[in-house]
Amino acid sequence: MSSTPTTPGPKVVVIGLGGTIAMTSGTGEGVSPTLSARDLVDAVPGLASAGIGIEVVDFRRRPGASLTFADIAELAAAATGELAAGATGVVVTQGTDTIEETAYLLDLLHQRPEPLVVTGAMRNPTMAGADGPANLLAAVQTAASSAARDQGCLVVLADEMHAARWVAKTHSTKGDTFRSPDTGPIGYVMEGAVRLLTRVPYRLTIPTPSQAEHARVGLYTASLDDDPTLLEAIGLHCDGLVVAGFGVGHVPEPLVQPLTTLAARIPVVLTSRTPAGPTLTRTYGFPGSERDLLTRGLIPAGWLHPYKARILLRALLAAQTEPQDIALAFAVAGNLGEPASWPWPTPTSTDPRTETATAHA
Repeated sequence: MSSTPTTPGPKVVVIGLGGTIAMTSGTGEGVSPTLSARDLVDAVPGLASAGIGIEVVDFRRRPGASLTFADIAELAAAATGELAAGATGVVVTQGTDTIEETAYLLDLLHQRPEPLVVTGAMRNPTMAGADGPANLLAAVQTAASSAARDQGCLVVLADEMHAARWVAKTHSTKGDTFRSPDTGPIGYVMEGAVRLLTRVPYRLTIPTPSQAEHARVGLYTASLDDDPTLLEAIGLHCDGLVVAGFGVGHVPEPLVQPLTTLAARIPVVLTSRTPAGPTLTRTYGFPGSERDLLTRGLIPAGWLHPYKARILLRALLAAQTEPQDIALAFAVAGNLGEPASWPWPTPTSTDPRTETATAHA
C-alpha cells in the first residue's frame, strides 16, 4: 500500500537583533541584550506544538536605539534570502525604541509577498509578566499565515497587527504602547489564528539603497517662539530635512526665510508634530502656513508622520532618487497622490483583494 505524502507545515525564520526582549542582567546594574534568538524561541510556551517549523538567525545583539540604516538594509537582504530559499515568513525581534522606524524602512525594502513581521517586548525577561514570549508567539503565527501575505512589514505586539507605515510607539512603558492613531490595527491574533479586519490598500517599495551613500537627514521640530539660528545651524549639515510643524503644517514666521533658503538647496519635507492627522496643502494662507511654505518649495508629507518621513527621505536619497521623484514619492506615501504616480513599480500581489501594480524590477 502506498502512503499518502504529507504536506510540510509552514517554516518561519526568526532573526534576532537584541533589544528588551533579549535582555538579562548578571551584574545588578541594569539589563542589556544577551539572549540569542534560539534562547527567545525556546522560552515561548506552546510554540513547539504549533506545527510551525522554526529556524533562528542570531543577527545582532544591540539595543534598539543603536541600530543603524546599514543594519536594517543588511537585515532586509537577509530576510529576502531566507524567503527566496523557501521560508513561509520571517520574524524580526528587536528593541521597541525604534520599531516604528525600522519596520517602516523594512516595509520600503521588502519587495516579496511573504510576511515580514517585527516584534519586541516592553518588559524584559527578568520581570514578572514579561511580554516577550507572547509577542513572539503571535508574531510567528502571523508570519506563518497566508492571510498576512502581501501586507508588507507588520508590527505585532499585544496580539495586535499593525501596518509598518502607520504604527507608532505612543507610551514609554505600557505594554500596549504600539498604536496606529490614524487607522487602528489591521487585525488581531486570536486563538492562534490571524484575523485581518482590513488590508493595506497598496504596497510601496524602493530600490535597494547604495551602501556607499550616507545621506544626512535632520528632523527639526517647530516650537513656540522658535529661534531661526538653530534651524540655520542644523540646515548647514543636512542633505535633506524634515520639519515637524504645528497643527496642519505651520511654523513661526521667523523660520520662513531660513526654510525658503534651505528648500532651494536640499529637499525639505513638511510634516505635523501632532500624533495623528495629516498636513494640509491649501487651507491657511498666512506667512508660515502650510500653503505659504509649499509655495516656497517645501514638500508636503500628508498623512506621513515625522519619523516615517525622515526614514523615507533618507532612503530616497540613499537610492539616489531624482529630485522630482522625491516629491512624487511623498505624495503617494502620504496619501496625497495616486499609487500609479509612485516612481518605481510596486510588488505584484498574490491576493486579488489587494490593489497593487506590476512586479518590482
